[in-house]
Amino acid sequence: MTTDLAAFAKEKGVKYFMISFTDLFGGQRAKLVPAEAIADMQEDGAGFAGFATWLDLTPAHPDMLAVPDPSSVIQLPWKPEVAWVAANCVMEGKDLAQAPRNVLRRLIKEAADEGLHVKTGIEAEFFLLTPDGEEISDDHDTAEKPCYDQQAMMRRYDVIREICDYMLELGWGPYQNDHEDANGQWEMNWDFDDALATADKHSFFKFMAKSVAEKHGFRATFMPKPVEGLTGNGCHAHISVWDAPGKDSRTNVFAAEKGEGQIAELGLSQQGGYFLGGIMKHASALAAITNPTVNSYKRINAPRTTSGATWAPNTVTWTGNNRTHMVRVPGPGRFELRLPDGAVNPYLLQAVIIAAGLSGVRSKADPGPRHDIDMYAEGHKITDAPKLPLNMLDALRFYDKDDGLKAMMGEEFSTAYLKMKQQEWNSFVNHFSRWEKDNTLDI
Repeated sequence: MTTDLAAFAKEKGVKYFMISFTDLFGGQRAKLVPAEAIADMQEDGAGFAGFATWLDLTPAHPDMLAVPDPSSVIQLPWKPEVAWVAANCVMEGKDLAQAPRNVLRRLIKEAADEGLHVKTGIEAEFFLLTPDGEEISDDHDTAEKPCYDQQAMMRRYDVIREICDYMLELGWGPYQNDHEDANGQWEMNWDFDDALATADKHSFFKFMAKSVAEKHGFRATFMPKPVEGLTGNGCHAHISVWDAPGKDSRTNVFAAEKGEGQIAELGLSQQGGYFLGGIMKHASALAAITNPTVNSYKRINAPRTTSGATWAPNTVTWTGNNRTHMVRVPGPGRFELRLPDGAVNPYLLQAVIIAAGLSGVRSKADPGPRHDIDMYAEGHKITDAPKLPLNMLDALRFYDKDDGLKAMMGEEFSTAYLKMKQQEWNSFVNHFSRWEKDNTLDI
């Protein structure tokens, strides 16, 4: 049954709704709508000038309407008079094909039509910095190996507790929080869910973490590599496929009795192996989506960090329960994609996982050999696996050459994304940096 947002407002005491959508660059855009007007907005949508956001539109395009999806509505725990609701972008009566949430919705339906219902859980890492973004917020957080630091956790207890309390209140099932591997870095985990629900929660989590941090006088950032020399922000995704969506799911179709062979002995089904094969097949192109910024490649191609490890992959390999590879199979029935970083668009992350995996299932893709070595210490011994892209331009070129993945993601989306990201790359290379002067002035 569809939620009536006007009735929701009356029941919950909501005065305003934030009708929110996410653009191609992961920017969250919203209009604040009084509850008295939400009935019409639920029917017709809130109007936006798409060109004013990171979408491939011009000032001449007609209004883009953000039509709220009432199933996504969340009352802000820290400001209960406001509710957030994710929206689907529509133009002239049709879904805007390039809009990230629409890309995901289409792929979910495509997979469901083949009996595949993808569920994921994500690990959204973030830093707490000073308000200007220049320093770690905790002057005492200086340990060489700060991961799980108990004292540092308690110094930021009020922030982490408040966010976790809100997730408990929302029924997300949060189950652990920790100080991560870099000074000033945190990770908070909640239960896995259907791909669209996870994307909406991921989007809202970023909004919530930033809002709570600001309230406490800090700045939360999901930037892939905000501090030179420290471990970057990942956004690992744990992936499984089920027989039905939501509470109707009963059987994990990725799970199997352990048997013989590199996939079966890990408790992964043949279909799970094909899905993994699709991820491996499209990995280099996948990076254009999972690692979408110039800064992203400071994480996946980083030298050793001060803690001793980057915890990020640089080669297209998979393994069992070993965190030094791009894909880890930690136990039966699921695998972890360790490639994505904190800048990843919540909707495009889920979309590209489904697109690559569905491609693999259809083609019965072979994931290639399993490697169980320590890639940080012995990665040089692997000669049959490609390196991940060295920079954003390389990733965009890999994506542009991958006709299969582009088609799965949608030609209109792919054209728009490549165009906008190429412009971003051009802006970066046209920037005159201090490094150039320091290294060239006296030549």
